[in-house]
Amino acid sequence: MPSRPLPSPVATVPDAPHRVAVLAFDGISPFHLSVPCMVFGPDMAGSGRPAFELQVCADEGGPLRTTAGFTIAATHGLAALARAQTVIVPSWRDPAEAPPAALLQALRRAHARGTRVVGLCLGAFVLAEAGLLDGRPATTHWHLAPEFARRFPQIDVRPDVLYVDDGDVLTSAGTAAGIDCCLHLLRGLAGADVAARVARRMVVAPHRQGGQAQYIEQPLPRGGADHRLAAVMAWVLAHLDEPHGLDALAARAAMSRRSFTRRFREATGSTVLQWLQDQRLARAQRLLETSSKPLERIAAEAGFGSALSLRQWFASRLGTSPSAYRKAWMTHPRSADALPPRGGPASGPAEPVPRRALEGHFAPLVRS
Repeated sequence: MPSRPLPSPVATVPDAPHRVAVLAFDGISPFHLSVPCMVFGPDMAGSGRPAFELQVCADEGGPLRTTAGFTIAATHGLAALARAQTVIVPSWRDPAEAPPAALLQALRRAHARGTRVVGLCLGAFVLAEAGLLDGRPATTHWHLAPEFARRFPQIDVRPDVLYVDDGDVLTSAGTAAGIDCCLHLLRGLAGADVAARVARRMVVAPHRQGGQAQYIEQPLPRGGADHRLAAVMAWVLAHLDEPHGLDALAARAAMSRRSFTRRFREATGSTVLQWLQDQRLARAQRLLETSSKPLERIAAEAGFGSALSLRQWFASRLGTSPSAYRKAWMTHPRSADALPPRGGPASGPAEPVPRRALEGHFAPLVRS
């Protein structure tokens, strides 16, 4: 299962609030609109968070209809994009409908000034129509990813990730992946602790592991197998520092090895080995972000066994070292205006490491 992406660079938080413009439009889904408004809205993280100035804007005048049957009013026009450091297009009403020319031009101008532009879910179609994704990696909802790739062959479509951070342009998969992308943005702007506080207020995971493959329509296990799998997964998360063999995990779930591995893939879209590796990586990343523990101790607590294995895993999966990752997150305060450099590790989540390489480098982690 894929890992989460690397953080953005660090600098100093300015006194002025970071301005976030969120686009509303006629026919918008209230949920899609609410995601960036909750993450960057007032008081979500409590005291001590950097200031954000959130403005909901629209190209159309008058009340805007929503898919839920009620109307809303945006108090700002497209001029808000000219003043924003981050512009978020939370969705789009119809991927087959070309966005208004005025909106596309406003997005191009904002991006040319150095504004970070974000397309959540079908908002990626709007960014693509504006030409902001040409030659870049991007994603959108899995159901429309083939159509997205067909219409925009100049874009490197990543259909199996929750979001893609390409520096000054970000895109996310459908619906709930917008939360993942916005929390990732918040982590880059305000730090891991603030993002974690916001996630707790929203009652969501600050770092959701996995990719869209988990959510593509597929048969799910029947009967009590899902409950047994959930129990085993919860137990493993509480014992990540221990080695785990497939036979032992299957026995804990009261299944044969073959049934256990098949049902695990059906339920998660991943192999047991991939899932375990991602949980260990997530644990190591969190410890690096929030503690000053030595690498050997972090490696042991996350189940990597040694600092050498931890370094090899970071290099293979994230293209960086644990020390560099820690330096990025532990340096503070963070900048609400800093843009990450284009061309670095971009996609969240990354490609899985081949099993042969894992068995060579990380044989002590999982006994198969």
